[in-house]
Amino acid sequence: METKKAYKSFRYKTDLLWKSAHRGVLSGAGKPDVGVGSAPEFRGHPDNWSPEDLLVGALNACVMLTFYALAQSKGVTPVAYQSSAEGLLENTDGKYRITEVTVSPNIVLKSQADLEIARELMQNKVEANCFISNSISGKVKLTPEFRLEA
Repeated sequence: METKKAYKSFRYKTDLLWKSAHRGVLSGAGKPDVGVGSAPEFRGHPDNWSPEDLLVGALNACVMLTFYALAQSKGVTPVAYQSSAEGLLENTDGKYRITEVTVSPNIVLKSQADLEIARELMQNKVEANCFISNSISGKVKLTPEFRLEA
């Protein structure tokens, strides 16, 4: 009989303090405060971190952290990692939702062998193991670029 693995559960708490019509301050214990508010498209200010920005940023960070964890488990340590992400907010069936997020990592590796492992992980493992991509209904597209250290 196969034993079922027990997984831990975690909770994450944030607080939000309203400051004005389209602005607030997001906080969490022991973390720096973040000014948040509506995106300019929804009568907000361009300097706000909007919920849309934060969702796209969370996915971008999750892809990076998932890639690093998987790469390290294979003995690969990237020389450098930089990525950009872009989310598409669309009105579908009368509701706005993020329908697609494209994450574009640029990864520098030490050897051709590391590059092949990194490519395999990015193509077949990262999205499936990133909990943010598993938590949203929008399509996630990974468009990585790899290069060897000069």
